[in-house]
Amino acid sequence: QVQLVESGGGLVQAGGSLRLSCTASGRTFSSYAMGWFRQAPGKEREFVATITRSGGITYYADSVKGRFTISRDNAKNTVYLQVNSLKPEDTAVYYCAASTTSYGPNMESYRYWGQGTQVTVSS
Repeated sequence: QVQLVESGGGLVQAGGSLRLSCTASGRTFSSYAMGWFRQAPGKEREFVATITRSGGITYYADSVKGRFTISRDNAKNTVYLQVNSLKPEDTAVYYCAASTTSYGPNMESYRYWGQGTQVTVSS
């Protein structure tokens, strides 16, 4: 089992940047594909980005491609989401998740979830 703790959210003006972090407990972090998802008020949770166990392959939602970057440091048990050129529509709670099967946008593939970190973008 793995526990995930997100951090780095906050209030930022449109066009600004944040770096979200998600740190995992345990010694098997490198065995998990990782993903970031987000949920805006009144909306369903949606896929943002995902990364393979080694970090060699990444995949993004079209809405964030070119603005967000997912990366990981297996030595630090941490996955990151660099969010740039933020827009008000990026406002949401951002969750990281760990998958024991494969990387990808399917939420059902992710077994472990963090508690989320709030990102608010003002116009």
